[in-house]
Amino acid sequence: MSHGTIRAATLPAIVELIIKNFDVTEDEAMKLFYESHIGSCYADDDTGLYGQSALYIFSLFQEEKNYQG
Repeated sequence: MSHGTIRAATLPAIVELIIKNFDVTEDEAMKLFYESHIGSCYADDDTGLYGQSALYIFSLFQEEKNYQG
């Protein structure tokens, strides 16, 4: 399975977790994710983050947001 296919399958679950936990719209959730460091790593094939579970990736995203204040 290609990396893009894996990302496409996992991204909706990540976005749904962001929507529920940050009380934002789908568009806002996508923007928050892809403008974050974790979102950048997720898009980079070299990090391997695309192969992790949605819950794990969301937890990293949430940790980043909590750290930023």
